[in-house]
Amino acid sequence: MVKLTKIYTRGGDEGYTSLGNGERVPKYSHRPVAYGAVDEANSAIGLSRMESIGSVDCMLSRIQNDLFDVGADLCTPHQEKPKYPPLRIAQNQVDRLENEIDAMNEKLASLSSFILPGGTKLAALLHNARTITRRAEREIVLLAAHENINPLAVKYVNRLSDHLFVLSRHVNDDGNIDVLWVPGSNR
Repeated sequence: MVKLTKIYTRGGDEGYTSLGNGERVPKYSHRPVAYGAVDEANSAIGLSRMESIGSVDCMLSRIQNDLFDVGADLCTPHQEKPKYPPLRIAQNQVDRLENEIDAMNEKLASLSSFILPGGTKLAALLHNARTITRRAEREIVLLAAHENINPLAVKYVNRLSDHLFVLSRHVNDDGNIDVLWVPGSNR
């Protein structure tokens, strides 16, 4: 378990940060940018949880914990013989998201239009979290283009954005109060 006794270390004052293996890199490099974007997605989900209850809140709580796992995975580069085994996202975490998506999606009507973020406050917050998650996914894919990463980290975040989309429809009375896009309606 992590134990933090001092919040500031002054270690980043020169624009560098430490990765999970102790390596120092510029804060603007791909790896910290990717796990920073995951942290932003986690914060947006935290805001969503202020409006969620019951099983929805339980799902979001698990997802927040998983996103810390994604961040830990991304902040630790692959090494041949690591001193400690790094935390990596596992297939069962992706599978859980897929199972939850399938269960929620069974109750939803097929879409005939794109959905605008809205309906309930929680749905709008989930859409915001979804778009931030998509940005995190783009940053992770960019990192993967330059460095070796766990492919399940990309898969998890990709699936998470789908999950947040379906969950937003679920909290909108199973899609009954979704706000549909009407193309060209304001011409």
